[in-house]
Amino acid sequence: MIYFDNNASTPLAKECLDAVVVAMSEFANPSSTHSLGQVAKLRLIKARGEVAEFLGAAPQEIIFTSGGTESNHMAILGACAAQPDKKHIVTSVVEHPSTLLLLADLERKGYRLTKLGVDSDGNLDLSDLESAMTEETCLVSLMWANNETGVIFPVDQAVEIAHKGGALFHTDAVQMCGKAEVNMKSMAADFLSLSGHKMQAPKGIGVLFVRKKQSLPPVFFGHQERKMRGGTENLPGIAALGVACRILAQGSHWSQTAQLRDYLESGILKRIPSARVNGKNAPRVNNTSNICFHGLPSEVIVDKLDQVGIHVSTGAACTAGGNQASHVLLAMGLGLGAESSVRFSLGRDTSKEEVDHLLGVLPDIIDNMRGKVQ
Repeated sequence: MIYFDNNASTPLAKECLDAVVVAMSEFANPSSTHSLGQVAKLRLIKARGEVAEFLGAAPQEIIFTSGGTESNHMAILGACAAQPDKKHIVTSVVEHPSTLLLLADLERKGYRLTKLGVDSDGNLDLSDLESAMTEETCLVSLMWANNETGVIFPVDQAVEIAHKGGALFHTDAVQMCGKAEVNMKSMAADFLSLSGHKMQAPKGIGVLFVRKKQSLPPVFFGHQERKMRGGTENLPGIAALGVACRILAQGSHWSQTAQLRDYLESGILKRIPSARVNGKNAPRVNNTSNICFHGLPSEVIVDKLDQVGIHVSTGAACTAGGNQASHVLLAMGLGLGAESSVRFSLGRDTSKEEVDHLLGVLPDIIDNMRGKVQ
């Protein structure tokens, strides 16, 4: 099996699995005052510190959630609730569905929504953000790295524009964390979302970074998580996420992954000259290639590769299988090319041999498909 779908979900790291097992054996409630509860509490404190160090944050700024979707919703709904007199939100057309669907619901409820466009490489023009800001803008919500193309938005500058206009700033960093340095000491966003299962931790655990000066109305009432997200903590998931952050903070694989991604792209373009890399001229995270094979249905390419044990994707896992062209690629102006694009997202353990195997079988698949199409 060769797995090139790490932007959808990552394999659980052995160290994280070990942490889950240990934490599950320490079954007591971290809120209990007896000795068993205190053991669990210490593990919670340790993991919170590991996540905070990974993000360049203070431990009290780390709010544990169930994943990226909940974190995004907490930030957006909380920012709106904190500024009830402001009814304008700015985002982009290429955000994750968990953000866009929530914002569409808020628009139906009376909020005014501005969605910034992107160019043919997926880049965001910051002058568009400056023009979009009004006195009514309560929040700017922009992803840091795109889940389909890997294109990186200039969030550092976007934060400055948002704050200058009197708005809060949230970034969906689910695809950025673990692939490049994230330091909240130097990046001034008010809120940041991450998801454990994109970082070799289990599903069901995520984080919302909430800057100390900010506070959000509770999603669930209770004393946990600075009273913003009540309920007994998911200690096995939290412990595993802490371990994942400790591993990924080293960044030892970043350069190798980038080299393999470039090797994959150059190999495909050499063997299949008609192929095109979507977002090639934009800054991208080190693991993601989105490649268009014009005129060929991406679902068939994915299926053919799956039959030979290579697992890739047509795009976002939250929309894949819906038989809809990627809203991200359509926004980039690909037109019908959006239905012919395949995402290859490498992982920390991806090897050159695996990429070579892909390069060995993909050209024949494409040639055979073109023969049938013609």
